[in-house]
Amino acid sequence: MRVTLVHPAGFNFVPGQPDFAMLANRMAPVGIMQLASWLEKHGHPVALHDCLGPHAPPGIEANAEIVLATDPELVGFSATTSSFMDAVDMAAYIKQKRPHVKIVVGNVHVSSLGTPVLDHFPEIDYLVIGEGEGPLLDLADGKPLREIANLCWRDGDRAVFNGRRERIQNLDELPFPAYEKLRGFPRDYHMPIFTYVKRYGATMVGSRGCPYTCSFCDRTVFERLYRTNSPEYTYEHMKYLRDRFGVYHINFYDDLFTASKKRVYGLCELLISKPLGMQFNCAIRAGHTSPEMLRLLKRAGALMVSLGIESADPEMMERHKAGVTLEAVRQTVRDIHAAGLRAKGLFIFGMPGETPETFRRTSDFILELGLDDMNVTKFAPLHGAPIWEECLSGESGEFNEDWRLMNCLNFVFKPHGFASREEMDALYNWHIMRFYNGPTFRRRFVRRLWQHRWSLWHLLKHVPQTVAAMRYFHANREELERIKREFKRHPRQPVGLMPILSPEIEADNRAASAATRAAPVKMSWARKPQAAGATAAHG
Repeated sequence: MRVTLVHPAGFNFVPGQPDFAMLANRMAPVGIMQLASWLEKHGHPVALHDCLGPHAPPGIEANAEIVLATDPELVGFSATTSSFMDAVDMAAYIKQKRPHVKIVVGNVHVSSLGTPVLDHFPEIDYLVIGEGEGPLLDLADGKPLREIANLCWRDGDRAVFNGRRERIQNLDELPFPAYEKLRGFPRDYHMPIFTYVKRYGATMVGSRGCPYTCSFCDRTVFERLYRTNSPEYTYEHMKYLRDRFGVYHINFYDDLFTASKKRVYGLCELLISKPLGMQFNCAIRAGHTSPEMLRLLKRAGALMVSLGIESADPEMMERHKAGVTLEAVRQTVRDIHAAGLRAKGLFIFGMPGETPETFRRTSDFILELGLDDMNVTKFAPLHGAPIWEECLSGESGEFNEDWRLMNCLNFVFKPHGFASREEMDALYNWHIMRFYNGPTFRRRFVRRLWQHRWSLWHLLKHVPQTVAAMRYFHANREELERIKREFKRHPRQPVGLMPILSPEIEADNRAASAATRAAPVKMSWARKPQAAGATAAHG
């Protein structure tokens, strides 16, 4: 069967406006590349289209025409919450032009919501819940629908879910992702600027699942089961990227790269004994990484490690990231720097319980740590996360459930501790300027200018686009603020859908939610709650 896999775009704020994010960071869609190589291994020709790619045109119809030009029998969309409505609009266009083409959607959004999605969107024929390799291959092979586990489909007018299938136990059975099918890879894709020294870069994922349960995290795709590629497979994957595509920097996007000590030590020993001349970045967990492991990562080629901290307020951490303490964070950052690595802190602003005071405390802590880089995302509730019901109920804040804005770049959730989303934006911008204009970051940045020459070259090549975008935003600031205030939800997007989770995830979420609600409550944010069930679609 001819299959075309699509990475829909979504947007950061308003469709059609200049997008700085693509200038700073354009990552290859590893998920659909992995599925493509799996299907082709089993004899099914696959085309890929990345709607966020460097050669993709703007607009739904233009991208849908590119998909139709591949003459597909089955079109698969890998859609996050924020890009899901783009997938729906493209699917509707494809169905209008060629009704016989089957549409399947996978990834985290539909994995948490399940069959209700089919009730609302008739242009979608199937949903893949969880890992996609098995159900996609069954569909391409023409297996009877009722026999395909991990699949939602329609039996007449009724949406049906066939139940979960056993997860892939041996990830080494999967072929390397089909990077060669991605137009412009790797030269037209790039890592986040100033986070790499060697070019070109690529993204890799060497594990599935996470052993921890944070309040804000949706694990409905890979669930609790944690599996990794072997050190040997990961080494050969890196070597393949270097030898075939000229890649010399890897960003490992595993949820937690160091969760398996055996895997980390094995890979590092291979990279030390048989050097590839490559560097990599990865994620660790504060308090769960030894100085010995960090030194080994450095010898193996690690440049920077990231650690999820989320907040510097002890009560916020107890609610949302149990098991991580501020002192453990301090010590881990000291150990990272002692090993000669760069330290990047990851934070979330605006979760239930947040106030201006808690965020200022976090900002102070970030400066105290002396981080080499940091990322503060704007909290967006995820349907399959333990905290979803609390956010939807209105008990902790006002939630504008606009899927297109739920991309961690917009404040869709406003905790009761803030008077407005404008107040949150002002505080966020204050912190960003405070960090990047601070003496610690500036000194390190100047000292590393030559190391960052490829990032500087990338910016220089795009000076005209950057200047044009800056002029656009400056000249249209009032108009953009008006659009932001009056922005309407997609007319077809439902609200208030409840996730349909596996018993395993449901049990984990209940436990995590109970722990979150049992954490100390601050009077400064416990203002009069909204009525139960309110969704606060504006604010």
